[in-house]
Amino acid sequence: MEARIGGRVAGVDEVGRGPLAGPVTAAAVILDPGAIPEGLDDSKKLTARKREAVWGAILATADVSVAHATVHEIEELNILRASHLAMERAVAGLCECPDHLLIDGTMLPRGLTLPATPIVRGDARSFSIAAASIVAKICRDRIMVDLAQQHPGYGWETNMGYPSKSHRLALENLGVTPHHRRTFKPVHNILYQEKIVSS
Repeated sequence: MEARIGGRVAGVDEVGRGPLAGPVTAAAVILDPGAIPEGLDDSKKLTARKREAVWGAILATADVSVAHATVHEIEELNILRASHLAMERAVAGLCECPDHLLIDGTMLPRGLTLPATPIVRGDARSFSIAAASIVAKICRDRIMVDLAQQHPGYGWETNMGYPSKSHRLALENLGVTPHHRRTFKPVHNILYQEKIVSS
């Protein structure tokens, strides 16, 4: 796909739309066509160990940028717009300006000023989007592991903020942290219940 387009093509992907806590993270990657990392594939198909190995090779050979949208921005904008904002920031952070963008998904972020193509299931169809998906996932996972140390009991080091059963139970028992997305229904419902009880 990148070869057909020609020039400097950046793949862009995000991770973290579904979690109840933490930022949404995006990555933009321009691969060196002569140094495609061995084993590069859709991040969901790779083991954690393989992802780490490929991640190191991507950082060593490609132009990589990572960006985030905060919990506050997710609450203010909505999760779709916030994920697009993270993508826009990731593209803006690249060392070289791309000639074309390949965006994972069905929609293009409205703030982009470069030629771009949306690719459904792009991480399985484009090397550069696959690379972006790996980078975004590893970076966001590391953020959640750090947050788990600050807020033990929610299991973020393993569920990464997604609404697992253990995370939902912890929400009910421990309450809402500043890193929870208050506009997401499970979090909102707990806050609403607390408000009723306190009033």
